Amino acid sequence: MTDRIAVVGGGIAGLAAAHRLATDGVDVTIFERGDRVGGRIRSSPFAGVPEIDEGADAFLARVPEGIALAADVGLGKALVHPEPVGAAVWHQALHPIPDGLLLGVPGKIGPMATTGLLTWRGKLRAALEPLLPRTSLDSDSIGEFVRARFGNEVHERLVDALVGSIYATDTDRFSLAEVPQLDALARANRSLLLGARASRQAAGTATAASAPIFAAPSRGVADLTRATADAVVAAGGTLQLGHAVGSITAAGAGWDVDDQHFGAVILATPAPVASSLLAAVAPEASAALGAAETADVIMVTLHVDAGEWPYRFAGRSGYLVPKPVQRSVTAASFGSQKWGHWQPPDGGQILRVSLGRDGQPALQFSDDEVVERVLDDLSLHLGVRFTPREIRISRWPGAFAQYRPHHARWVDAVEAALPSGLFVAGAAYRGIGIPACIRHGAAIGQRAAQNLRSLPD
Repeated sequence: MTDRIAVVGGGIAGLAAAHRLATDGVDVTIFERGDRVGGRIRSSPFAGVPEIDEGADAFLARVPEGIALAADVGLGKALVHPEPVGAAVWHQALHPIPDGLLLGVPGKIGPMATTGLLTWRGKLRAALEPLLPRTSLDSDSIGEFVRARFGNEVHERLVDALVGSIYATDTDRFSLAEVPQLDALARANRSLLLGARASRQAAGTATAASAPIFAAPSRGVADLTRATADAVVAAGGTLQLGHAVGSITAAGAGWDVDDQHFGAVILATPAPVASSLLAAVAPEASAALGAAETADVIMVTLHVDAGEWPYRFAGRSGYLVPKPVQRSVTAASFGSQKWGHWQPPDGGQILRVSLGRDGQPALQFSDDEVVERVLDDLSLHLGVRFTPREIRISRWPGAFAQYRPHHARWVDAVEAALPSGLFVAGAAYRGIGIPACIRHGAAIGQRAAQNLRSLPD
């Protein structure tokens, strides 16, 4: 039958595509090779708390897709938000992130003048930014653009520290166009500083300005993926766990996925998996997908005794480490201070520490080496040598797609090389964050349904 659609991959993009299709009455089947849905979204018990995230611990609340999907699958009232605590940047010491930033771009002169994070030379260079002529966007490199506007210090210690942490990337090699807030700011304003200030002032007058920036289900982000899968099944969809798709072949007006026939197929897998599955039926698309670059990361979760946790860190959500001073740790989150419900029953603090990024691999280290590197870096950054009560190591190979300059051209080429009825969705293409993956998955689901309707009976 050609009135069915297959979704290969049960991560958030595949689930969003299947949810759109199932709620629209389309017969959809999800093939997931693992024993659970969610892909790189996972949580598990830790330190006596039922669910502590092993990957992303929140999604943006100021864009609609994550909040809307949570409401659709019955989690609207279960969403919680981080505590109102501030983050820092470590550069020889912990420095509070200056006020007035927009993804690291300065929007206020005062906080930049008084921060200890920048040298006076760096501050003077940044102060020239409003006087500079417009900078070309042709390179499509965040690093090249921001360095031209503010100099090296603002880029390395603020913009790259923030954006690089979000995407586990080297922003000198990351597409400016694929970070919507920065791209819009750069295109609409000659001066980024003046533009960021105007943007923040406009947001300050809006009703939504006081709304939380991030949200997550109280039982972890994985609860969103589980609830979405349940909603797909409740709407008539099928979920096949433990089914690693081996082949996709053309068959009449549709496609055979292993031994099952479908009118359309959505590959919501990592790009290398999609490349392998498409090798025989779409060699040009397969070759392009095979060239996709990713970054591996490791998330180390620690349970630290209350007696080891210095009071001076109260009111902090964590800190970032700029690349020039990174050894192994790229960022640390003070989880029990960031989330009110992450409180171990027998006390202490839950910390989450990140290692690995584009250009700095970490998966080659053994678990013992990872722990030693984490404890050494935390000792350097915080002045405390912790003896954790519990440690969890979560390894995420290929976790972050790397959007190189002019990334959109690559995506367009991949999509143009796909035969009719085959689609790709996920973090490798039109946005890395959870809301972006939900948006892309739902849009691809809609396109697949339109394609299905065009097939002959």
